[in-house]
Amino acid sequence: MAFNINTNIGALNAYNALAKSNAQAYKAELRLATSKKINTVADDTSGFATGKALEQKVKLMQAAQNTVGSAKDMLSTAETQLTSVKDLITQIKTKIADASNPAADKTRIANDIKAIGEEIGNIFNNTKFNDTSLLVSAANGAGNSFDYQTGASSTDVLKVDYASGNLTGTFSATIGAIQVQGINKSIADSLNEMDSITAASATGDSIGSIATTLSTFETSVDNSLSSVGNYQQRLEIKDDFLTTAIANSTASVSRLFDADVAMEQLNSTKAQISSQIGTSMLSQLNTQPKNLLTLFQ
Repeated sequence: MAFNINTNIGALNAYNALAKSNAQAYKAELRLATSKKINTVADDTSGFATGKALEQKVKLMQAAQNTVGSAKDMLSTAETQLTSVKDLITQIKTKIADASNPAADKTRIANDIKAIGEEIGNIFNNTKFNDTSLLVSAANGAGNSFDYQTGASSTDVLKVDYASGNLTGTFSATIGAIQVQGINKSIADSLNEMDSITAASATGDSIGSIATTLSTFETSVDNSLSSVGNYQQRLEIKDDFLTTAIANSTASVSRLFDADVAMEQLNSTKAQISSQIGTSMLSQLNTQPKNLLTLFQ
């Protein structure tokens, strides 16, 4: 080994080793501080890109799951009101049956049917979900159907349309003080016929004559309720899929980004020990050229 003082190669090598140990300690301690394995793109370029793409998909799927939940709430609202209409139709049918009794008060029965019909018209007009009409065709209503994004892709859309062909249309009806617009012909005919029964013309036959249109009305409600149920089943399936997909994608993101705390603690301890030893060796190697002074004594 040559003895020179202008360039202390040993000390320089010790310095480089110390710098490497300090860098390793810094990286391990940063990962412990952030609990992340990838803190900069330079840590893992491909892993960073893949992880960020997965994170984006997770957020999109979470937003889609919220949308699915909103769609389920909307359908539940429509279902509740349509069930109420179904119950009111049953009440009208019992009134029609009562009117066949010669001793029944036809006038009161006619008034009852008209009052129930007004309530049905009121339900159609006022059943809304966040100002969106659910049972009638309107600018922001069931006649336009509803498109819900149910996945990470903007093309993953479920078109919810339980009303077109069943409830909504271009017809209108007036019953008492209630006017209903944007309904189909069968519903409009039934409501208009209920309204035409007056106290003066109320007879068992006139009351019974509304049974035919009422039956068609009930069929429309039944078809719509069946469609609502089908969409609810599909939304449940999509909700279950999104829950599983979000969990799996989140697990993948965790494997890419989350630090192994135990391992990083070991790396930090190892680097700190190496740094302390390196500092000691650098000090010794840096003073080693002083030994040459003994040659001049």
